Amino acid sequence: MTTMTETSVARVNGVPLCGVDDVPDAEGLRQRACTELLRQAAMAAQLLSADDPPPRDGAISAAASAAIEQLLDRHLQIPDADDAACRRYFEANAARFGSGEAVTMRHVLFAVTPGVDVAALRKRAESCLIDLRCAETEGSDRFARMAADLSNCPSGAQGGNLGTLRQADCAAEFAREIFGQREVGVLPRLIHSRFGFHVVEVLDRTPGSIPSFEHAHAAVALLLQRQGFATALRQYLQVLAGEAELVGIELEAGTGMLVQ
Repeated sequence: MTTMTETSVARVNGVPLCGVDDVPDAEGLRQRACTELLRQAAMAAQLLSADDPPPRDGAISAAASAAIEQLLDRHLQIPDADDAACRRYFEANAARFGSGEAVTMRHVLFAVTPGVDVAALRKRAESCLIDLRCAETEGSDRFARMAADLSNCPSGAQGGNLGTLRQADCAAEFAREIFGQREVGVLPRLIHSRFGFHVVEVLDRTPGSIPSFEHAHAAVALLLQRQGFATALRQYLQVLAGEAELVGIELEAGTGMLVQ
């Protein structure tokens, strides 16, 4: 659990990440720590002046943003996805590149808000998910009751009903977990989004059209490139965290080489 006292003194190599009146949630604090690790690495690489001002309310200078981009260009080697890799991915995930798919669903939202105990919130969401998974044979009323009682979304008043949505109607991280799948019913996992933890029930799916590999090739290659970038960046941050003095914040540290 991260308390206000702990977050108020959270530091990376002595640089504070927040103040008493500026206390982000756990995810916000982690993002600030990662940004500060990169900002300091840019200084060490002489891409950024040593007198660059520390972040204020989590915001870094324009010079620091540009320097971090140069730093990542220098250190993250992301190979282009070849045709064979693109084809393998497409064949295993073709539905993700379809268009026109519509999903009728409802949810119970456990919202992540400033100061909330994220670990405790996750446990509440997981308890709700287990309860609903075990009670699926009882029909629809139980889901509606739990949405009305527990959901932090206005849809709770309608039993959690979100209606019929297309991929463009949803936050990207939410859509990735819902669309291009075959699952119907209460999903067996929590869905994480920028809003919090969702317990989702898919009521119906209307499939969209699936393009040929040739039409989807560019989108597949871009997706694989982004995944490669995310993996390399995560590993680079692990190396930086392993070399840094972190106070009031825990980051996964490592000493492995970057993905080549």
